[in-house]
Amino acid sequence: DLYDYCLGLTNLVDGVTPDIQIYNEMTIRYGTNSMSTQNYENWEDMLQVVLGSDQYALCNNYTLKSGRNLSYLDVQTTNNVCVLGGGVAKKLFNFVDPVGKTVTINNTPFVVIGVYESKHVESWPEWDNIVMMSYTFNRTLNNNQTIRSYVVKAKSAQSTVEAMTNLDAFLNGLFPMNADGNRDNGSFYVNSNNSSAEQVQSQSNMQSLVLGAIAGISLLVGGIGIMNIMLVTVTERTREIGIKKAIGAQRQVIISQFLVESTVLSGCGGVIGIFIGYTGSLLAGKLIYDLILLPQVWMALAAFAFSLAIGVGFGLYPAVKASGLQPVDALRAD
Repeated sequence: DLYDYCLGLTNLVDGVTPDIQIYNEMTIRYGTNSMSTQNYENWEDMLQVVLGSDQYALCNNYTLKSGRNLSYLDVQTTNNVCVLGGGVAKKLFNFVDPVGKTVTINNTPFVVIGVYESKHVESWPEWDNIVMMSYTFNRTLNNNQTIRSYVVKAKSAQSTVEAMTNLDAFLNGLFPMNADGNRDNGSFYVNSNNSSAEQVQSQSNMQSLVLGAIAGISLLVGGIGIMNIMLVTVTERTREIGIKKAIGAQRQVIISQFLVESTVLSGCGGVIGIFIGYTGSLLAGKLIYDLILLPQVWMALAAFAFSLAIGVGFGLYPAVKASGLQPVDALRAD
């Protein structure tokens, strides 16, 4: 019923598929290589066996790398064919093209008809470690478990809300509420990945705001520190400034001298900060994720340029103050 209803929403919906994950022990083999759904020691190599329709790839945003997707005929006739995720294809076949090869899943032969492009989603290798087969194998491979989850692909983000509203109304008709406010013959809920994405984006924005505030306070404190150092420098070099002005030095010369000094000072701090950032990212990535994580070069250059700008901004007041000293007063300073 859901499938037929979604076919009628051609202006809102691209496809619909059952979304079944088999949690029973499943092992896929090719030659001496194998992967299992029970590989708890190395979860990054844990197999995910999923069942769906010929629209599974469309609804779950998988792109074919080679071969083909399941067809409607494969589903109707329960053909022993499967499509491999990029992670499974790499671990079982290495650099060999899997399309047309035969693998065994729990000792049952299946022909590989396609391979998905790897999603390369950080910390989610299971999205690439999938073996996808027709949902009609639910009876033989999954003990005929009740199909409880379906994925409906909306045509766009704008049509998602309208599609959800229509689906909610349709399912309300299938599972009407009784007088007590309960559903006698089942239950359902409709949710959107957009909601999850919005929550993640909101959390990310909040983290960025907090980190930005911390960084802003740190820069303000650092800038005030540079300004204080330069003011002390101006005080210590008052006689030098007086001598230079007495022999004809222009104000812009004095300003340039102290701006260069403050810029060099803040630039050195920027270089030290970039070094600490690179080293910290490398160590944290290796220890926590076992990956080599390094900031991008343009980010380092932007940080260095910003540190120079901080030096110019906070060094301007001491430089202007130094250039405004009167030669007579400056020469009298101890």
